[in-house]
Amino acid sequence: MAVRAVRGAVQLERDEAGHMEEEVGALLTAVLERNGLHTDDLISIWFTATPDLHCDFPAAAARKLGIADVPLICAQELDVEGAMPRVVRLLAHIESDRPRAGINHVYLGAAAALRKDIAQ
Repeated sequence: MAVRAVRGAVQLERDEAGHMEEEVGALLTAVLERNGLHTDDLISIWFTATPDLHCDFPAAAARKLGIADVPLICAQELDVEGAMPRVVRLLAHIESDRPRAGINHVYLGAAAALRKDIAQ
């Protein structure tokens, strides 16, 4: 079994905790489903949020999905002029038999514009 990394992102419409929980939950669910993963396949998840998001930690959404024994960490994304606002990104380290080229990175909604080269 190899260690692989899965990328993903979602843009929030507003800075509200319930909305963040819903959107980050949808992102995590899509990452798991599109890669045929279960929570036991997760090694760790890094979340970043743009500096304009203050309502909650993205990792809280993962905990509410039942991802309880996986190390999670949140950090602030670089504040780059002209960058897309209200974005939560993730980098999940997983155990998978899929080849690197078989990993499905997930960019939901407007966040698909961030990585047109790898967005599914």
